[in-house]
Amino acid sequence: MQRMRPLTLAASAAILALSATTAQALPSSFATGTTIYDPERAYSGYVLFPGGDRKTHLIDMNGNEVHRWEFEGFPPVPLSAAQADGEAGHLLVQQARVETLPEHASPGNGLTNASVAEVDWEGEVHWHWGSQASPVYQHHDLRRLPNGNTLVMTAERRELNGFDYEVIDNGLVEVDPEGQVVWQWLTGDHISEMGFSDAGMRSLKTSKDPDFLHFNTASPLGPNRWFEAGDERFKPDNILVNSRNANVTFIVDRDSDEIVWRIGPDFPALSLNGELGREIDQTVGSHDTHLIPEGLPGAGNLLIFDNQGNAGFPPARQGFFSSSRVIEVNPKTHEIVWQYTGNASGRSPYSFYSSFISSARRLPNGNTLIDEGQNGRLFQVTPDGEIVWEYVSPFFGKSMPDDDYVTNQVYRAELVDYDWAPTGTPRDETPVTPDCERYVAAPGCSPGE
Repeated sequence: MQRMRPLTLAASAAILALSATTAQALPSSFATGTTIYDPERAYSGYVLFPGGDRKTHLIDMNGNEVHRWEFEGFPPVPLSAAQADGEAGHLLVQQARVETLPEHASPGNGLTNASVAEVDWEGEVHWHWGSQASPVYQHHDLRRLPNGNTLVMTAERRELNGFDYEVIDNGLVEVDPEGQVVWQWLTGDHISEMGFSDAGMRSLKTSKDPDFLHFNTASPLGPNRWFEAGDERFKPDNILVNSRNANVTFIVDRDSDEIVWRIGPDFPALSLNGELGREIDQTVGSHDTHLIPEGLPGAGNLLIFDNQGNAGFPPARQGFFSSSRVIEVNPKTHEIVWQYTGNASGRSPYSFYSSFISSARRLPNGNTLIDEGQNGRLFQVTPDGEIVWEYVSPFFGKSMPDDDYVTNQVYRAELVDYDWAPTGTPRDETPVTPDCERYVAAPGCSPGE
């Protein structure tokens, strides 16, 4: 027997928008939890994500919380048993925030995190790096590398030639299990390699924004077909980096430290629902840019959550509607080979929108898990755009102690297979269908008929 639950209004109500500058609005009351689940077509597992309550949550497909860690995830990163001495349920998290915040500190620029850690299922710390006395200022990404070291995205205050104000420089740091830095790369030393025009560089320098580039992704490429075919730019240990503010994505060569591949910062004009096979067009403030791993459909292609928020030097021109998209891009030809927009689910383009944070991950059956971060909405779509699982986070809280509002935002979400968790962890796979009488615009319902 099917369990009937109401569809979230956050998912079905159109975000009010007449242009990219129109204020966005959501209902003041909406359902949370799992609102749609088709076990036959969804890829099932546990979903790991950080809540608005600054804790890390693991849920099953019916939205039941099966585990919680009292640590913040920015993001939480699941480790395989092979990376955790054979134990299940380990992850990387933020261990502590800075007690005395420096000037201009915010969660977004990284000057709030003192330390990172590897914790087990019970929350016991197995490894950590950083302290209140020596904060590491991690932000947006960290990854366990094949050699056992940890890649950390960091921030530091710095003076740069040509800038008449102090900037927050983003960096990549590889640290070994003993806490020793064995490799470091700083953005400020490579700005000339990022492809800015003279006008773009002037706009960047006159922005007066200390967090002028604002990186949000540091993803090792991993094994891929491009390197196997002889393209040295795609060496598996090279790092793919995304700048949210500058609309540029690039690969850092670990041997030379040079930027050897990039897209942006200048793109053709946006064609939100244009034909596939076209050159990648204007991205704005994108997140979670990475190569789809080997063994998954689309392996070797870029997967990008293109927020279409607000970014660019000078500011990028967006479409008429405030609406996001997920795009899959061939990194050799720069062509879009797959995309998801609100239209793909039979809805208006502005029914899918997150101006900041968010993520998208390819699943083994060809579906894609999408995190519409600012609304705390996670959903799974088929290659044709049909929604076969949907969940709205019920975990609200303040992103900073002095905020005067609460949010259920989700920075990044990832699906893990059932065997990632310890044996005996509960799970439910009961189908969930929307109430079409109450929510006529829900997937599977027929509005206007």
